[in-house]
Amino acid sequence: MTNPVRNSDTGTRDASVATSLRAGLSRVVWLICVLCALVLAFGALLIALGAPPSNAGVELVLHAGDLLDLGVFSRDGAVHVFEGPDAETRNSLVNWGVAAIGWLILGRILDRIIAP
Repeated sequence: MTNPVRNSDTGTRDASVATSLRAGLSRVVWLICVLCALVLAFGALLIALGAPPSNAGVELVLHAGDLLDLGVFSRDGAVHVFEGPDAETRNSLVNWGVAAIGWLILGRILDRIIAP
């Protein structure tokens, strides 16, 4: 025969483990989305400050930003396309800024869905 007290303890322990796993997963998902937003914001800042794209670190951040904008919020033309002498700076600030906000919104939504 099984002991009913022991079964309830096991069920409580299993629920506690599942709650801990969901809480940890939601934190990891939120952190990933925040990091994606930070890369986009930092890339836009680098462009606005005129950082040399030949620098390996700048190139890495800009390439990561190009991947994270998902093509929808690209610097070349997406949400809004500016014309003129500062077009690249404006395009990157607006489009990558919107993409960063989108990553934060997505992260918060996923965090709320996953978290217990």
